[in-house]
Amino acid sequence: MDGFSISIIVGAVLVILVLVAGVKTVTQGYNFTVERFGRYMRTLKPGLSLIIPFVDGIGRKINMMEQVLDVPHQEVITRDNATVTANGVTFYQIMDAAAAAYEVTNLEHAILNLTMTNIRTVMGSMDLDELLSNRDGINQRLLQVVDAAVSPWGVKITRIEIKDIDPPKDLVASMARQMKAEREKRATILESEGKRQSAILEAEGEKQAQVLEAEGRKEAAFRDAEARERSAEAEAKATQMVSEAIANGDVQAVNYFVANNYIKALESIAKSPNQKVLMMPLEAASVIGAVGGIAEIAREAFGGDKPKRQTGRVPNSEG
Repeated sequence: MDGFSISIIVGAVLVILVLVAGVKTVTQGYNFTVERFGRYMRTLKPGLSLIIPFVDGIGRKINMMEQVLDVPHQEVITRDNATVTANGVTFYQIMDAAAAAYEVTNLEHAILNLTMTNIRTVMGSMDLDELLSNRDGINQRLLQVVDAAVSPWGVKITRIEIKDIDPPKDLVASMARQMKAEREKRATILESEGKRQSAILEAEGEKQAQVLEAEGRKEAAFRDAEARERSAEAEAKATQMVSEAIANGDVQAVNYFVANNYIKALESIAKSPNQKVLMMPLEAASVIGAVGGIAEIAREAFGGDKPKRQTGRVPNSEG
């Protein structure tokens, strides 16, 4: 092999080395930073990229996918001096590869410590009851605070979740007793409220019943009074008509008036519960005779044996 062939082989190797050094492939989900003599120049996106061989080099390989950090258990003292243990998770995503690579050292450690510090701050500003019942509020406050703190590092905090909040066992037992007492109190209040409502409704029902009963009595009395009034009017009208007939000398009217009242009197005597034996003329002629005698008295009262109008039997004037 002569010198020319060796030169060709050496040249081919150099070309291959230059190509290898100048062509870079970036995996999807990652960004590579390019440094020239130790200084940041640019960021390579996923795909095939070219750099100046032996001058530019790959600085940091940054994972641009969303990542998660486990926040370990830590003790937190609440505003009412209760000690609880809490842990959680933090989800974050790098948005600026250069800032994440060169603005902070050990990005994950920084985010983890920042999250733990703010957990103690946020949870320590709350009472125990609020802490246990307002977990969503705690997560939201932590997200706002930590996201604002890591923004200069080119990082976006997408979610912070508190997984467990563990109060001491004696405190849990005390809370259980308090909850039981509170529920018994509510049950007593509800029972009393139910009895009060029942009494009110019962009183209202009785009131309505009394009102309706009074209305019924009023209506019945009104109807009864109206019936008596109409009966009295009819009686008065009948009496007036009989009186007018008597004034006109109508002996038949006198006979009817006297006989009607006579029959009513006999009916009252017959219905008397204390009357056991009733002695009375049962023949019609006797009754008519009695009526006739009364009629004779009426004719004498009108002044004379010859009334103006006579419809019944006239007695013999001669004898």
